[in-house]
Amino acid sequence: MILVTGGAGFIGSNFVLDWLKANDEPVLNLDALTYAGNLQNLAALRDDARHIFVHGNIADSVLVTQLLAEHKPRAVINFAAESHVDRSIKGPEDFIQTNIVGCFRLLEAVRNYWLEQSADEKATFRFLHVSTDEVYGTLTADEPAFAEDHQYEPNSPYSASKAASDHLVRAYFHTYDLPTLTTNCSNNYGPYHFPEKLIPLVICNALDGKSLPIYGDGQQVRDWLYVSDHCSAIRQVLDIGRPGETYNVGGNSEKTNLDVVQALCAMLDELRPQSAGTPYANQITYVKDRPGHDRRYAIDSSKIQKELDWVPKESFESGIRKTVQWYLNNQDWVEAVTRGTYRNWVAKQYGGTP
Repeated sequence: MILVTGGAGFIGSNFVLDWLKANDEPVLNLDALTYAGNLQNLAALRDDARHIFVHGNIADSVLVTQLLAEHKPRAVINFAAESHVDRSIKGPEDFIQTNIVGCFRLLEAVRNYWLEQSADEKATFRFLHVSTDEVYGTLTADEPAFAEDHQYEPNSPYSASKAASDHLVRAYFHTYDLPTLTTNCSNNYGPYHFPEKLIPLVICNALDGKSLPIYGDGQQVRDWLYVSDHCSAIRQVLDIGRPGETYNVGGNSEKTNLDVVQALCAMLDELRPQSAGTPYANQITYVKDRPGHDRRYAIDSSKIQKELDWVPKESFESGIRKTVQWYLNNQDWVEAVTRGTYRNWVAKQYGGTP
């Protein structure tokens, strides 16, 4: 069995679904079910005995200790995190509590559990920490992409809290010999993405006839990674990654935010044209840039490609088509997650009415 934390969130739920498609090893799934955790993401596993869901927080040391003792997982994959930069600017404390304190308490519980294992079990156990490229800071247009040895220069409360958690994971390897692994990924997209992030927000707003908000001039560059490719990379790192190592995971798809929005509009024009034939790009609007907005992220994935023989399967074009089609086919899911407090958040962040 493996323990997955944050397994009802966007990347975590995709990982759990992909994991149980690939093999029969059971998953113990611990999630606090904050606004971004959604059990509907896991509806396909409702009657699947291989999936055990527990509602709880990684900062609850007593609960985590009990789960480890009862289920005896051979690995822990930590997705649990507050992950939205805009929310971290408005309310940073939640990010400190989950991403730093929560990660620390999880590491402590796991370390104590690991110390009680046999020598063989200790040798094969893994703690895999899922992190972000945002810990590296920002790049100019002509700088080389982030490699694993790039200096950490976080620029938001979110990225600073993730940087702190990365440092804790590293310290537990070097100080306690806990067999840890860290992955730093670029911007994910795909099914079950909570619609406060750029791609699902644009799809949902376009279909609702609302404005498509772009921060600043829209020239911020991100490397885009289809979520299933990210999941396959994590499985590969878990299987054959070297303890104590960090692996950058990217999609080889650098795009400006404006390019992404225009690509989404063109895809929707094709797959769900408006009755009047009006292009969705007419709904694009520019809003005030957010504070400390990093200009460019880019990931150098050569290490994981060379050492672990992993490459992304999806291009941005193929991945974005799958993503748009998924949202078009799952409007009930969209409606369920965009009620109430989420709508209030979007109105507060981008202006307008919920």
